[in-house]
Amino acid sequence: MAVMATILNLETASTNCSVSLACEGRLLALREENSVHYSHSEQLHPFIEEVLREAGKDMETLDAIAVSRGPGSYTGLRIGVSAAKGLCFALGIPLISLPTLKNMALQYQVPEGVLIPVLDARRMEVYSAVFSKDYQEIRDTRAEVITPNSFAEYTTKGKVYVLGSDARKCREIISHPNVVFYEDAIPSAREMVAPSFEIYCQGKFEDTAYFEPLYLKDFMAGGKAKEN
Repeated sequence: MAVMATILNLETASTNCSVSLACEGRLLALREENSVHYSHSEQLHPFIEEVLREAGKDMETLDAIAVSRGPGSYTGLRIGVSAAKGLCFALGIPLISLPTLKNMALQYQVPEGVLIPVLDARRMEVYSAVFSKDYQEIRDTRAEVITPNSFAEYTTKGKVYVLGSDARKCREIISHPNVVFYEDAIPSAREMVAPSFEIYCQGKFEDTAYFEPLYLKDFMAGGKAKEN
């Protein structure tokens, strides 16, 4: 029996405020804006209203809310998760969480090697994880300082694809010939469509009351760190 599910996907882990609406794993509408000024608090709820209106849906037709769980911007994650929780409580529907870095990896198909999506973690650090070419996680998510020997255990074996706007930070330091840099990857709710539907079908929901994003690093107030 086919599963019918309309899912709202929220991605706020980076500078890209992104919202998608999907039904049965098919994208119905997408709204996003990538701004260095972190427009999430102003844009997120209008984007939600816009995707619902474009698809001819309303809040009562939603079966679940999916949110990108991080790592990423502390403030961005907090805004996305708070909105997702509020909608789940108000509508009485389940919460789904998806790993931000895997969503980035899903943007690329490679014939060999590994995919390493990276996000800014301030200074010379990045958040990173390592995935096989078929998107299986082979190294956990962590915050790490980039050095000339970063990812050496993979570069010595074959191609390594470093993905994300912070790939340029890595490019300045890592010079191994097996490393390929793709700097245009940003977390987007577009890549959440298929995984959120799969998790919905499996019934793997979060405890809405106790769910917290994957921050990895403590929030630091002051200066630009406030945005992260």
